[in-house]
Amino acid sequence: MPYLVLALAVLAETIGTAALQASQQFTRLVPSVIVVVAYALAFWLLSIALKSFPVGIAYALWSGLGIFFIAIIGLVVFGQRLDLPAVLGIGLILAGILVINLFSSTSGH
Repeated sequence: MPYLVLALAVLAETIGTAALQASQQFTRLVPSVIVVVAYALAFWLLSIALKSFPVGIAYALWSGLGIFFIAIIGLVVFGQRLDLPAVLGIGLILAGILVINLFSSTSGH
């Protein structure tokens, strides 16, 4: 269950960040409202996940997965391309997430 709560926090954060781009610097009402609601939900869910995960681990997973998913959304929805160093950097973030989940005794599993 803690991983589900953390996954929902990542989803909310990703929706909020995509809406932030769509809000055009908070000049569009609906995306701006989505930003505020999604970020509030993301932080609330993250706070619940902190009951089961150490803060460093929870934040690493939350932010790392958020980076990965928003990069995909940026490419697919907003047509934003990443160069090779950016792709490699995001790959290293994903590798770090795998190391934490597969090998760390502090990851909550």
